[in-house]
Amino acid sequence: MSLLAKLKNKNQDSTSPPSIEKKEEINQKVIPTPNEINAPNKQKKEPIQPTDKNQELKKQLHKQVLREMKKDSIENIIERIDEMAVEIIKEDETLLGMVDRKKIVDELVNNLIGYGPINPLLLDPEVTEVMVNGPSMVYAERKGKLELTNIRFQDNDHVMHIIEKIVAPLGRRIDESSPMVDARLPDGSRVNAIIPPLALNGPTITIRKFSKDPFTIENLIGFGTLTREMAIFLEACVKARLNIFISGGTGSGKTTTLNVLSSFIPNDERIITIEDAAELQLWQDHVVSLESRPPNIEGKGAITIRDLVRNSLRMRPERVVVGEVRGGEALDMLQAMNTGHDGSLATGHSNSPRDMISRLETMVLMAGMELPIKAIREQIGSAIDLIVQQSRLKDGSRKITNITEIQGLEGDVIVLQDIFVFKQQGVDDQGKIIGKLVPTGIRPKFYETLTTSGIHIPTSVFMEEEDWNL
Repeated sequence: MSLLAKLKNKNQDSTSPPSIEKKEEINQKVIPTPNEINAPNKQKKEPIQPTDKNQELKKQLHKQVLREMKKDSIENIIERIDEMAVEIIKEDETLLGMVDRKKIVDELVNNLIGYGPINPLLLDPEVTEVMVNGPSMVYAERKGKLELTNIRFQDNDHVMHIIEKIVAPLGRRIDESSPMVDARLPDGSRVNAIIPPLALNGPTITIRKFSKDPFTIENLIGFGTLTREMAIFLEACVKARLNIFISGGTGSGKTTTLNVLSSFIPNDERIITIEDAAELQLWQDHVVSLESRPPNIEGKGAITIRDLVRNSLRMRPERVVVGEVRGGEALDMLQAMNTGHDGSLATGHSNSPRDMISRLETMVLMAGMELPIKAIREQIGSAIDLIVQQSRLKDGSRKITNITEIQGLEGDVIVLQDIFVFKQQGVDDQGKIIGKLVPTGIRPKFYETLTTSGIHIPTSVFMEEEDWNL
């Protein structure tokens, strides 16, 4: 039967009179009486929700705290805030048994001396990252995995208040004319905030936490980020004043590795660190930390990473450590490495050592100098000795997947040689990646440089354990 015929039959069925059976069904339907129609509509009273009472107590307690702040210090008020809540509940009987006093007091204390609802996450040592996607969605990263929390802000203004509380002490601002900002917490944790109209979900905060006690090389070995043999090799390279570039994707652990490698620098050397938001935690005494500055409300006064790299070369540095190279400062960094500033360290974004070389070429061109590609590659080949590639794997673990030597230029191509690599062997039932970090069996060309520097590395470091007995 065609579609047109089916449609015609359907129209006939809909216009045909109801059958006897259907008429009986209609007659059997209960028709309400006039008394039932006119009867008053009895509605059940909805019980008072505890959350409403919680908000009421919170408002009253907040007003009481504001009154007390006019005549007493914030420290004394915090000690008495629980007593104040008890007094308010005693005066208002409707609050008895309907409020969570401890939760409200904790929230108010967090707002007064901390960073509002996210303060517990910032104090939790297991949380490594906090992401606020508007007032009603807060994520936390634990053990490399993101999870949605039950933390909520009151509204967009509440989130904005927390952002301003973070950026104000640093002399930075965020508003509609400047809706993005990079900042840091007092403990060095990195903060990025972006607000409407750019952020459609509401004010958005991303906080990359750092441990109160900086990670050591032993911690990274324990995490499986690298092996002891790799650690011995990297320590030797830093002490021998080789130029090292740490590359990787976002959240792969580049800054943590940079911090650990910087800890190998001897205490008697002058170190200049250059960052967008200061987050490196170095233990040495002679450290000068420099931080870039965004433009003011008039669009003037910006100090870029490139400006700081140039200035650092006039500060008699023995080591220059750049938090992240992402633009024209790459040219100045390479020139510094090629003009006697050995032992410099830097990080950059890339997916592999070869990609890092390509990105460096692009960033040098961003400096505005129309240099031929071969000249740029010659600069890279002679300036950088080692690339440490770090990756965040699918199971959330972070590993150094390549330690690669730059051997120089052959023709128009920069020659790379892997010294250590990560070999993935599979995935277990829990989704954990199975693999191992192994040496390639090749000694680097700068091995003689290490030896002449008085640093002796056993040849077994560059061999797999299976090869030891051969």
